[in-house]
Order: sequence, then structure tokens, then C-alpha cells
Amino acid sequence: MATYQEFIQQNEDRDGIRCSWNLWPSSRLEATRLVVPVSCLYTPLKERPDLPPVQYEPVLCSRATCKAVLNPLWTDYGVLGPQSGFLINLFPPSYAGISEVNQPAELMPQFSSIEYIVQRGPPSPLIFLYVVDTCLEEEDLQALKESLQMSLSLLPPNALVGLITFGRMIQVHELNCEGIAKSYVFRGTKELAPKQVQEMLGLVKPATSGQQGKPMAPYDGTASCRFLQPVQAVDMNLTDLLGELQRDPWPVPQGKRPLRSTGIALSIAVGLLEGTFPNTGARVMLFTGGPPTQGPGMVVGDELKTPIRSWHDIQKDNARHLKKATKYYEALANRAAVNGHSVDIYACALDQTGLLEMKCLANLTGGHIVMGDSFNTSLFKQTFQRVFSKDYNGEFRMAFGASLEVKTSRELKVCGAIGPCVSLHSKGPCVSDNEMGVGGTCQWKICSLTPATTLALYFEVVNQHNAPIPQGGRGAIQFVTQYQHSNTQRRIRVTTIARNWADAQSQIQHIESSFDQEASAVLMARLGVFRAESEEGPDVLRWLDRQLIRLCQKFGQFNKDDPNSFRLSESLSLYPQFMFHLRRSPFLQVFNNSPDESSYYRHHFVRQDLTQSLIMVQPILYSYSFYGPPEPVLLDSSSILPDRILLMDTFFQLVIYHGETIAQWRKAGYQEMPEYENFKQLLQAPLDDAQEILQSRFPMPRYIDTEHGGSQARFLLSKVNPSQTHNNLYAWGQLGLGSSLHYIIRVPCQPSIKTEKKRRNLERQSSQMTLVCRFSWTISRNWLFPVQPKLLLLISEDCTT
Repeated sequence: MATYQEFIQQNEDRDGIRCSWNLWPSSRLEATRLVVPVSCLYTPLKERPDLPPVQYEPVLCSRATCKAVLNPLWTDYGVLGPQSGFLINLFPPSYAGISEVNQPAELMPQFSSIEYIVQRGPPSPLIFLYVVDTCLEEEDLQALKESLQMSLSLLPPNALVGLITFGRMIQVHELNCEGIAKSYVFRGTKELAPKQVQEMLGLVKPATSGQQGKPMAPYDGTASCRFLQPVQAVDMNLTDLLGELQRDPWPVPQGKRPLRSTGIALSIAVGLLEGTFPNTGARVMLFTGGPPTQGPGMVVGDELKTPIRSWHDIQKDNARHLKKATKYYEALANRAAVNGHSVDIYACALDQTGLLEMKCLANLTGGHIVMGDSFNTSLFKQTFQRVFSKDYNGEFRMAFGASLEVKTSRELKVCGAIGPCVSLHSKGPCVSDNEMGVGGTCQWKICSLTPATTLALYFEVVNQHNAPIPQGGRGAIQFVTQYQHSNTQRRIRVTTIARNWADAQSQIQHIESSFDQEASAVLMARLGVFRAESEEGPDVLRWLDRQLIRLCQKFGQFNKDDPNSFRLSESLSLYPQFMFHLRRSPFLQVFNNSPDESSYYRHHFVRQDLTQSLIMVQPILYSYSFYGPPEPVLLDSSSILPDRILLMDTFFQLVIYHGETIAQWRKAGYQEMPEYENFKQLLQAPLDDAQEILQSRFPMPRYIDTEHGGSQARFLLSKVNPSQTHNNLYAWGQLGLGSSLHYIIRVPCQPSIKTEKKRRNLERQSSQMTLVCRFSWTISRNWLFPVQPKLLLLISEDCTT
């Protein structure tokens, strides 16, 4: 009999599903008392080489309120009523002979996920529209042009490509001109309605006086061909056009920023695709090297003496352009999402570029956000190249114009989803009034998908406590994802799962054993990040604390009058640790991060799969030494030893840290001596492991090689738990040059708080929360410099509810 861990892993490998609970409570009240909601992480396009698509239409339930797809849970061949709670009847003639020994693929247990190739109209080409900032420095612009030219060789020959450039003015380039460059120029300060843009570009016929109030008729396809053409037809012309791009010719006075009309450029790009390929998958790819400084969507003025908004400005309501710009980009994002168009943002600059205001463009449409220092770095170049990576069949790892529909058996309702999606406002009998994330619907639009795109979905149990679900049954959830494959086919992937119902009174231990603490940590973290977008940071932290405390109350073990005896079972033992690191993470802590950085981190967290999400919450630390093979170690300052090399993976950064002794040996050049070949191999081992991660991850992480006392060692010191401090390890006279200190300051925090362990005893005693303010200090030349102060809250004690 498989253990729950094996069951969880099998389901993830087969269906791309991780559920918070793998036994479901039989009433709404008991589900609420479990604290972590009945929920799951779902990866719609999880790669499965052993899942060939079938080339016929799925069989649907004939009930108008159901329309579920035939699935392996339907196993009663004598009656028209499957165990799954979905009703499948009126089979087509080809299914007349099905039986227990003669089954179609969709009834076989190994095909709980199945993919159909369907015929839904003519195939649509892949569409890529480049929107390029020309206000870059010469070196950056040249590097960007080379990357764009490279990307043309990666696109399929029949893919359509277009080009818009912008600075103070916006230029929409025609691509079918032979021997002459022709473009339409728009002012960057005037907002244009979508119909005006389409009319000026000749995509629609202007309305005459006798046609007022009537929809404008589009021209034939030749109009769109002027701006979007197959790569094979314009490869040479477009390569030359990109190579001839010059910096924005408008002079930039001293003390001023370049005038960037990013908002209007994006509006024209969205309007162009609306007028030429509505309701068709397409990508707008924005490349920008600075914030929008004029026109609609501007983030900051052109005066350099006026800094771009910070978190302090936002909290004090001093961000002058924030609300107006955010509203403008949200309107653009919704227009793009309605038509199935995704927007990528590639922002490379040393200062902020306005990602906070523009993030909705990528978040609502499934687009990518890549942030870097320059377009002339390997981080951008390799990340951009990986956008066009291919799978084991030689096809792009991207899908377009997708929609996800969730169907449930009658005992469950859908509360909402969190991920790169927008609501399709589809009400139905399985939609809950209790919203979590993007709720009030059972269908969501996902304009762009990759095999790693993962959504969090939340559910509630319908049955009341006085009418629980009978034991022995199973609840079922079906996920139906329709999308355009990168080879232009329309496909439908259907995943159906079921879990047993359990009585939380008599089977609480079984429910506890079914808890998936890794999935639950990510699911609760997504809820926290979603709330952080609209609530104050301290309120979100208090909410997370209360949820953790309630969970520990429910499942914790203790001996009477012995607070130190508090224990959690193995299935929950890591959960508090994940919550501790989540509270310290840049997803909830904005200190020492700019608004753009926080937006970037949150963007990636709500779309990555479980493994990558856990790395973001709790970085992985590997140790390399002479005493054995590489091994994972605690993310703690006690793991930092002189004769050890550490490799830390935070998802966004890869840090190789050399201990004090190792660093001295490396400086002395021992690795170059033949008799110290083992030392050379020790230095090379973390480099090889880091290279393997760098070659596979999207976006490419920042690579940092540092040592004890190095300035960049702060990236490691800011992540580890400061268990070793000046109080328990060092004295001032014992510090050497470059030593690292972790200072802990204990601050009483009101209102008074009750310790979780004591809460479980007879006496409910008050205690104070320990507020730990940790500072990393670097000693250099007898001076102390504070580096990266970090504020974190210990969760070992309770907040009053």
C-alpha cells in the first residue's frame, strides 16, 4: 500500500496536481476548522512525454448545468451515473462497445489527464509584436538590437512579427516595404481611443456621416500585413531595420530624463492587435530602459531632481502619478486579456522603470517580467533566448489564448484562483459566494501559458455540519484547459481528480496524515501575497500568524503543564518553518526592496510550480567540504564555517560563498598546485552545480561569487537565521578583520501576546512577542558599516485574535 508521500508524488507526476489535504472533511464546519482550505496547485501544461494527444472531440455530459468530460472516474458501465458525480450519457456511436475490458483512453486510470486535438476554425499563426525603447544608451541599444535579430532566427517561418519603436514619439513600422523604411508616427502626449488608432493605421474604414453609430468594417487582410508579416518574408528587411535603429534623436538637457512615451506605445500595440487579430493568441514584447516620463501612464516627471516613488512615498501618499498610471495600465491589460493577447515586460536599467504601475500588464495576461541592470548582460540575453526554448518534440514551450474551467461534484464549490489569469465571469452552480483570489467564477482566461505555469485554486465544502457527506464516497474536481498550441493546433487538456471524504471527528488522524505541508505552505503564501497587494503589510503578517497558530492548536501534541513538550506530527513538522521564512521573504517584507523589485518577486511567485515556489520561500543551502559529498544544510548562521563552501539558491540569486580558510587558500593559489588537486575539485564542485541551475531556470538568476568578509556576502547573511550572535559566540576583542556579526534586539510589542505552547495549557498566560531586528555588520579597517538591516518577526508566539 502506497504511503501518502508516494500518493502525492504520483499525482503530481501524472496530473500536475498538489492538494493541501488528500482526505477531505465531510462538512463545511470541519473544513473551516482545518484552517488551511481545501485547495490545490495545478499545472495545466505539465510536460508528460508519455501523454500523446488523441485526435477526436471529448465526450461531454448532456446536462446543460454540467458538461463534464468523460473521465476514468466513470466506471459503472450499467448505469448512466458515474462515481465522480458527473453525468455522462448519450455516447456517440463509436463508444457503443465499451466495457471493462474494452475501454477508450479517457476511461483508463493512467489517463486521468488527457489531451485532445480539436478542430475549431482555421489555425492561427503565432504573433510577436516588439515594442522597443530607443531612449537607451548606445551600448544598451546595440546589445538589444542584436538580441532581437537573434530572436528572429528562433521564430517559426510562418510566425507573424511586427515592430514599434518609441521615445518622445512612437513609430509603427511597415514591414512590407522594399528598399524604403516607412512608418506611422504618433505623438507621445495624446491619448488615442482604440478606434482612432485603428483608423489612423488603416485597419478599419473611417465612419462616414451616414454610418455614425454603426461598427466600422475592417479592410481585407492586406492592411494587417503591412505591420505584421511572416518572418520568412521579412527576415532580411527586419534584420536590416533593427540594425539601423538609432537612439531617440530628441536632445536630453542636463538634469533631465529622456522623454519616454511608454504608455502610448503600449496602447498603440494593443490597438493594433485588437484591430488585426482579435481573440487570437499574440505576444506584445516591451523592451524598456527607464520609466515612462510623459503622456498617459507616466510614472515620474523628466526632472532628475524628482526621484521615482519609493515605498515610503507610497505609504505617505506622496506618489503623485501612481494611481492614475496604475489605472491606465490596468485598462490596457484588460483590453489585451479580453482578446487573448499577452504582454511581456523586459526592463533593464539601474534605476526603477515603473514595473509597479505596469505589472498588471503581465500579471493579468500571463506575460513574462524580466528585470536586469542592462540589456548588455548575460542575464537578459540568456533569459530572452529561453523564452523561445523548445520541448522534446522541438516545439515552443508556450501556449496562447487559453481558458481554464473548473467543474466540481455537488459537495464542492469553487472559491477562486490565484495566478496569471483574469475572470471570465462565468457563474454556475459550482461557484461559491466566498471568494478567495479571483473568485465569483468557474472560468478564467490565461492569455499565455508555459509548462511551468501553475495556478492555485481554492474550494469549499458545501454540506452543513448537521448533514455531513456519507462516508465511503469521493469528491471530484475536473480541470478543462482549452488553448492554442505553439504549432497552431487547438487543444483541450482535461484533468480529473478525486479524493475520499472523511469524518473529521473519528478520522482526524487520517486527515492529518493526508496533509501536504509543502503544497499548503505555497497555497497559504499565495493567499498572503494576494492580500498584500491591497492590504497593509502588518495586517497580512498578523493574518498569517493567526492561521499558523490555529493550525498548531488543532494538531499540536503536548504534555500537561509542560510547554516545551509541544510537538507536531511529521506531516506538519516543516510547515511552521516555511511560514517563518515566508514572513522574512521579499514577498511580504518590502524593506530594502524598491516597489519595482517587490512587484517582480511577487509576479514570479504566483506563477511558478511548487518546487520553485518553495525555493523562493525557503532558499536551499548546500555545503561543500573535504569531509564528504555535497549535502544540504540548515539555512542558519551555524552553517557558515571557515573550511566550507556554501551554495545558496534563492531562485532569483545563486550565491557561492567561500569560508574564511577556503578563501585564504584560494588567494594563495593552492588550487594551481598539482599536490592540491582535491582542493581544485572542491572549488569546482559548486561551480558545476550552479552552472546546471543557470542553464535551466527561467528567468536566469543573478550569479554571485563571494567569500568571507566580501561585500556581497551580505546576500547570504541576510537570508540565514541568526542563531549565532555577539551574545553567544563572539566578544568585541575577538573579532577579526571581515568578521560577520548578527545583532538581535528584543523589543516589547503591544498588545500583549499569548504564547502558542502556553495557550494549550490550563493557564492562558500573556507574553510578549519577540521582535528581532537583525543587522549584518562588516568590520573593515576598524570601522563599522551597517549593511542591509532586516526586520523579522518570530512566529513562536501568538497574536491575540
